[in-house]
Amino acid sequence: MTAPSPKRMNVFERYLSLWVALCMVLGIALGKLLPGFVGIVRGLEFGEGSHINGPIAVLIWLMIYPMMLKIDFGSIRNVGRRPTGLIVTIVVNWLVKPFSMAFFGWLFFKHLFLPLIGPELASEYIAGVIILAAAPCTAMVFVWSYLSDGDPAYTLVQVSVNDLIMLVAFAPIVKFLVTGASGLQVPFAVLLYSVGIFVVIPLVAGSVSRAALIRQKGAEWFESRFVAFFHPVTILALLATLVMIFAFQAENITTRWFHVVLIAVPILIQVYFNSSLTYGLMRLFKVPYAVAAPGALIGASNFFELAVATAIALYGPESGAALATVVGVLVEVPVMLSVCHVCLATKHWFPAEQAA
Repeated sequence: MTAPSPKRMNVFERYLSLWVALCMVLGIALGKLLPGFVGIVRGLEFGEGSHINGPIAVLIWLMIYPMMLKIDFGSIRNVGRRPTGLIVTIVVNWLVKPFSMAFFGWLFFKHLFLPLIGPELASEYIAGVIILAAAPCTAMVFVWSYLSDGDPAYTLVQVSVNDLIMLVAFAPIVKFLVTGASGLQVPFAVLLYSVGIFVVIPLVAGSVSRAALIRQKGAEWFESRFVAFFHPVTILALLATLVMIFAFQAENITTRWFHVVLIAVPILIQVYFNSSLTYGLMRLFKVPYAVAAPGALIGASNFFELAVATAIALYGPESGAALATVVGVLVEVPVMLSVCHVCLATKHWFPAEQAA
């Protein structure tokens, strides 16, 4: 019997960390060589002092809208078929993950790393990592689920339910944790504005587009033509956003390059802690592997597009909070690939899926 071909990501997904690193180099070069031009771009805000950079807002919307096209909220009617895995995912994502990140951020930035970074940046980095952890992954988790032999239908259910929870839970959790752990002020109106601009609008637009186009053109055309059209758009928008953010951060990064390494430490610990917790609970409750693996991966990865947008809206594109969210993008692929590898290696820990 011929062995099945190994599953692969496309070139962009496989080398995402490399593209992020190249964007970092290009952005820093622009920031140092063309500071006047970068200053003009940085000043293009939706209202003076709003911190909502116009070009970045457009680019982030171009990233998020195609993600929302993939979400089928009709799948939620299947939520009762295997509720245990979904309950574990929700508990870890919303009752453990943001709070554990707040603790790790407080421990490392306010205490262990404080002599190296100073109190002002410590507060900003804490805010950034909390914002990063407060929203579970929406798009890339489909890739991780595919690579780890997860159930694609149930992954869709998990993502859809978490997106609905995010609409009401993201803003109050960020407000509570950032204020408590970092001491920074968090204008709640700005948080709601960010959720509205970067989640509600693309979510509604994606849902309406999906329903209308599938009804008119059929599901095959929608997936193979319309959604596929946006794939390169999403990639280019992400890369352009990163170049701009690193250009805005050029001075911070060149003078504090070691901070990127320091920021990565609590992010990595938090990722492995939450993925292990989710995976362990799935095994304890005898959840089938095809549900357990994507559940662990959702608990480990982040909706970094929303995190970057929110950090910029709250504190500006040149802030330490924005830098912390971008570090999350930098470590995303190698970390998640390692989680996928562990899941596949321990697949035999879980009961076989029962036939429906």
